[in-house]
Amino acid sequence: MRDHARDERLDAASERRAGASRAWGAHSARDALDGAITAIAAAGCETPRLDAELLLADVLGVSRAQLIADRDLAVEGPAIRAFQDAVRRRAVQREPVAYIVGRRGFRRLELTVDERVLIPRPETELLVEVALSLSYGAHLLDVGTGSGAVALALKDERPDLDVAGSEVSEEALEVARANGRRLGVDVRWMSADLLDGVPDEFDAVLANLPYVADSERAELAPEISRHEPQGAVFSGPEGLDAIRGLLEQLARRERVELVALEVGAGQAPAVARLTRAAGFGAVRSQRDLAGIERVVVGERERVVVGERR
Repeated sequence: MRDHARDERLDAASERRAGASRAWGAHSARDALDGAITAIAAAGCETPRLDAELLLADVLGVSRAQLIADRDLAVEGPAIRAFQDAVRRRAVQREPVAYIVGRRGFRRLELTVDERVLIPRPETELLVEVALSLSYGAHLLDVGTGSGAVALALKDERPDLDVAGSEVSEEALEVARANGRRLGVDVRWMSADLLDGVPDEFDAVLANLPYVADSERAELAPEISRHEPQGAVFSGPEGLDAIRGLLEQLARRERVELVALEVGAGQAPAVARLTRAAGFGAVRSQRDLAGIERVVVGERERVVVGERR
């Protein structure tokens, strides 16, 4: 006996495949985007339209603004397969867009990024904003520099500062050095586990260290748990092991007048206590755009904002 229900399911599946094939075989950006947005949204990604537009703009070698302005741009030849592959990586593997296109904007810079480094986040820009008020010529260290985002952005915006970046991961340090060379921004790079072996010559220390608790691994998005370097994400049962270790070292470095630490949601009170215990009497927090206390700032003495000479 013929199974009509089964036939209907097969016909529906065939139609979906045919629709997908028509989308992928399309020769306009509009049609290619429609198919990609559907696939990325079905995978559970939060920003399917933005993701699809960034991926297609990268494949076509145009800006996202150009792509939005001209949805009839031709998508043909090798670009079709390249876009298919990019969408597969985003939708099936849940690879972050920044890793697929190989770059991420941060402040005024465009940084090269890959799976050797954490992807710079907008909230990390708060560290840069805190340090912009340092006095002329101050010596500053970015601990756990990763891609070099904070150190490079500061040197770019405050060329008078003496800026260094340190990193325990040699692979990450390779990315930071390459970004510095490509951008032509003069930052010193050091291989170090926190402050071990680092000269005691800095007036300020910034750090975006790992701060996710080991127990929260299952709660993270696949983009983070599958692709970002785990050593830059997790830090013990409370997520505070690395931050605690840095502050213990800073307690013995009285030259450091200011420390600014990026922290996770709900961690600011605990980190503030650790910062005071390390000898920084004036402690405050900076909130990100979501209202989360994202950066804890400690000062031994008020860092005087001198006039730019």
